[in-house]
Amino acid sequence: MAGAPDLRLAGFTVGLWLAALGALHLSAGWGLAVGLGGLAVAGVLGGLLRAGPVGPWWGEAALWIGVAVALGAGCGAVATAARISVREAPALAALVGADAAVRVEVVVRDDPRPLAKSSGPPTYLVAVDLESVTPEDAATIRLSARALVLGADPAWRGLLPGQRVATTGRLLPPRPGDLRAAVVSARTPPRLLGEPSWAQQGAGVLRTGLQRACDPLPDDSGGLLPGLVVGDTSRLDPALDEDFRTTGLTHLTAVSGTNVAIVLGVVLFVVRRARAGPLVCAVLCAVALAGFIILARPSPSVIRAGAMGAIGLLGLATGRSRAAVPALAAGAAALLVADPELAADAGFALSVMATAGLLLIAPVWRDGLRRRGCPAGVAEALAVPAAAHVACGPVVAAISGTVSLVAVPANLVAVPAIAPATLCGVAAAVLSPFWPAGAEFAAWAGHWPTEWLVLVAHTGARVPAGALPWPGGAFGGVLLAVLTVAFLVAARRVVVRRLATVVALGAILGALPVRLLAPGWPPPDWLVVACAVGQGDAVVLAAGPGRAVVVDAGPEPDAVDRCLRRLGVEQVAVLVVSHFHADHVGGVAGVFRGREVAAVIGPDWPEPASGRSAVEDAAAAAGTVVQPVGPGWSHPVGGLSLEVLGPITPMRGTNSDPNNNSLIVRAVTGGRSVLLLGDAETEEQEDLVSVLGAPALRADVLKVAHHGSALQATSLLDAARPAVALVSVGRDNDYGHPNAMLLRRIAGNGARVLRTDESGDVAVMVVDGGLAVAARGAES
Repeated sequence: MAGAPDLRLAGFTVGLWLAALGALHLSAGWGLAVGLGGLAVAGVLGGLLRAGPVGPWWGEAALWIGVAVALGAGCGAVATAARISVREAPALAALVGADAAVRVEVVVRDDPRPLAKSSGPPTYLVAVDLESVTPEDAATIRLSARALVLGADPAWRGLLPGQRVATTGRLLPPRPGDLRAAVVSARTPPRLLGEPSWAQQGAGVLRTGLQRACDPLPDDSGGLLPGLVVGDTSRLDPALDEDFRTTGLTHLTAVSGTNVAIVLGVVLFVVRRARAGPLVCAVLCAVALAGFIILARPSPSVIRAGAMGAIGLLGLATGRSRAAVPALAAGAAALLVADPELAADAGFALSVMATAGLLLIAPVWRDGLRRRGCPAGVAEALAVPAAAHVACGPVVAAISGTVSLVAVPANLVAVPAIAPATLCGVAAAVLSPFWPAGAEFAAWAGHWPTEWLVLVAHTGARVPAGALPWPGGAFGGVLLAVLTVAFLVAARRVVVRRLATVVALGAILGALPVRLLAPGWPPPDWLVVACAVGQGDAVVLAAGPGRAVVVDAGPEPDAVDRCLRRLGVEQVAVLVVSHFHADHVGGVAGVFRGREVAAVIGPDWPEPASGRSAVEDAAAAAGTVVQPVGPGWSHPVGGLSLEVLGPITPMRGTNSDPNNNSLIVRAVTGGRSVLLLGDAETEEQEDLVSVLGAPALRADVLKVAHHGSALQATSLLDAARPAVALVSVGRDNDYGHPNAMLLRRIAGNGARVLRTDESGDVAVMVVDGGLAVAARGAES
C-alpha cells in the first residue's frame, strides 16, 4: 500500500532493544556471545535470501524480518557487553567486593533527588560518572564508569549536572540490570573541582527565575507550572502528584516529547506565517530545540524527550509517516546503542511508544474524524492524546498493574490547557533574568490553564473504579499490547467497530447501575479502618461525616494520606501518637496534608527524640502542640469517645522502653469498643491486666500490638477476647511479623483476624446489629 508506513527499521530496533535489555543482566562475556550469535543468525538468513527465491512472498518477508531482528539483537548485545566490560573492570570490581574506603572524583550526570525515608534527614541520590578512584594506601585508578552516590550532606542537593566534585566514602555493589559500576556511600560533603558548563548555569538561572515567578501563585498551580514546563517538581504537593498519576496525567509533571512538540510547533507556525523557507524553518527549530533543552536542563532524560518530540513533530507536521517512522526507529536505535541502559528505562519506553502512537495511529484517527465532519483542530486535539494513551497503555499497565478508564477522557479535556500553560511558563522563565515583573505576569497568566489541569486531576482521581486491575510486569504489558494491536487491526472493518461500540456501551450501561449502587470503598457505616501503610501502624476511627480520629501515621506520608483520602477524611479531630518510633510517626506530614488537625496527643516519653521532634514540628506548622497524656485522659468526639488506659507506670530497662510506654487507647463508637495497643510488649500488657483487671479490657475490636510480634501477654489476649483482630503489618518484612502461633491463638479465641499485608485497608462496620468486615484488597 502506497500510504503504509515504512517499518523496515522497526524490526532492527525491536531486536536491538530486547537484546540490550537481556544483556544488561548478563556478564560481558555472555553478552558478547549472544551478540555474535545474533550476527551469525543474521548472516545465515541473509545468505538464504541471496541464494534465490524462498517460496511465497510471505516467506521472503519473514526472512527479511528475521534478518532485521537478528542483526539488531547482535548489535544491541555487543554494544551492551562493551559497556558492561567497564563495570566489570577487575581493579574496580575488587574494590567494590572489598567494601573499600576510597576517594573518588565524579562528574554529576543528573539532578540530585532525595531518597524517600520515613524519618531523619534526607539522603540524596546523585547519578554520576566516575573519573578516578583512589583507595587508601594505593595508586589512583583512572576510568570512565557510571556510579550512584548516596550523600546525606545538604550540599549534595544543590549540585548541577556537569559539575565535577570529589568526595570520600565506601564502594558498595550496584544493583543488577544497569550499567552502574558501583554505589558510593559518601562520608564527606562534595568538594567542587570545577564549575558546570555555561548551559547548565544558564538552566539554573532560568529555572530559579521560574520558581521565583511562581511564588505568588496558589500552592497547586504554583507547584505544577514549573513541573509542566521544565520538570521541576520540588514544590509540587505529593497529594496532587498522586492525583496526576491516578488520572493518567503523570506525563504533565515531567519533561516529555509533548513539551518539545508544543514549543517547536509554535516556532513552526510563526515562521511559516512569515513565509520562511525550509532551511530557515529547520535552523530556527533547531535553535528553539537547543534553547528548550538548556531551559529544562540537558540531562539524559531531557535530551531523550527532545529527540522523540522532534521526531513526532516531524511526522505530524509533514504528514509523511513513511519517513517519520524510520526516523523514529533509527533515533531509538541510536539512543539505545549510545546508552543501552535506556532499554530498561520506563520513561524511554513511554517516549518511544507515545511518539509511535502520534505517527501511526493519530493521523488515521484524525483523518477519520475529519471525514465524518469533525473540524480539523478538534479532530487533531482528540486524536493525538487518545493515540498517545493507547500506544502507552501496555507500558503503563506493566508498571502499575492497572488499566485506567479515566486516562483517555482526562487527557482529552486537559489538551486545551497544556499548550497555553507551557508557553506562559516558558515565557516566564525566559523573562525572569531581566524583567521579573513580566515573568510574574506570564506565570500569573499561565496559572489559569494550570488550575484547569489541577481540577481535571482532582476530579479524575476521585472517579469510583477509575482503574481496573491488570497483570503487572512484562506479561501484563505484552498481553495488553497484543490485544491492542489485534483490536486496532480488526477495527479497520466497519462491522468490528460497530460490534466494539455495542459491547462497550453494553458494558457501561450494565456496570453503571452496579457502580452507582454498590457501596465500593469505604463501606457504609464503617467504625474503624486499619490502613495498609506497610510495616507500620495507621488506624482511623470514624467521628462523623468527613471527620475522624487517627491513631498513628505509618512510616511515610503518602500511604496514610492516600488512605485518609479514600475514606473522605477532611478533618482530624484528634491525632493520637502511640509512641515516637518511625514506623508510627514517619508519615505524620501525610495526616496534616490538606486537612485540619484539631489536637495531637502522645505519651509523656522523650524517646526516640527524632520521632518526637518530627511530630512536634508538624503540629507546630499547623498551629497546634503535642499534648502529653496518660491514664484517665478522655475526650468525646461526636458519637465517639476516647479513653487512655496506659501506660499505667513509666517502664524502664525493658526490651524496648518506647514500645512499652505506648499509649493504650480504648475507643467506643457505635456501641462497640475498640482497643488499640500501639506497640506495647509483654511488660506493659501484663501491667495493664494486673492493675485494671480483665473486664476493663474487653473489646469487640482489637488492634493487635506491635504488628503481631510474639512479645504479647496471653493474659491480655484472653481478657480482650475480640470478635475482630486487626494486624497492621508490612508484606515480606524482615522482623518475622506477624507471629503465626500468636495469630492461631487469637483465632482460637473466636476472633476474625485480618492482616493489612494480605488484605490492604481493612474496615470493621456494624451490619444488622452485628460486626462485619470488609477489605479493599492488597495493592501489588
